Amino acid sequence: MRLILGSGSPRRKYLLEEMGYSFEVIISHADESFDSKMNVYDVAPYLANKKAKSLLNKIEENDVLICCDTVVIFQNSILGKPKNTSEAFEIIQLLSGKTHEVVSAVSIVYGKKWIEFHETTQIIFDEIKPKEIQYYIDKFKPLDKAGAYGIQEWIGLVAVKEIKGSYTNVIGLPTQRLHFELQKIK
Repeated sequence: MRLILGSGSPRRKYLLEEMGYSFEVIISHADESFDSKMNVYDVAPYLANKKAKSLLNKIEENDVLICCDTVVIFQNSILGKPKNTSEAFEIIQLLSGKTHEVVSAVSIVYGKKWIEFHETTQIIFDEIKPKEIQYYIDKFKPLDKAGAYGIQEWIGLVAVKEIKGSYTNVIGLPTQRLHFELQKIK
């Protein structure tokens, strides 16, 4: 049985390695667009499923494919990856002192079987000063992260006041639930 991570995310790769799994990476180049009228909580599951479907022709019957998508939700809107440093600053400033949610959805394909699940984690940020936001952006370059931040980085250490739910979910892969689901396949 070959395990395949259908993602180019270095954070997902790191988490799966830390879990002790041996796997190959095949990057999905699926279009990540979605209907703007879609419920924000349905977007991550929709995109994870779309990524998995785009890789079906690259896997064998006994392979286990894992695809994931993560979105940051604030006041019923999705905060995507910032286009530039000014947008990153605006996003972090928006989240400062407030609560937001991170939803990661996973689609696992094994033969004709599909296992789909998602986890939601609530994050409460402390107030973040403008000079701290700028320091974070300059030093950590968060343009490749939904919501313009990585909880495993400096900002997570100094600004996360409270977290309710899976920490690894916020990094981009709900590892505990994934492990539980993969154990059913063995």
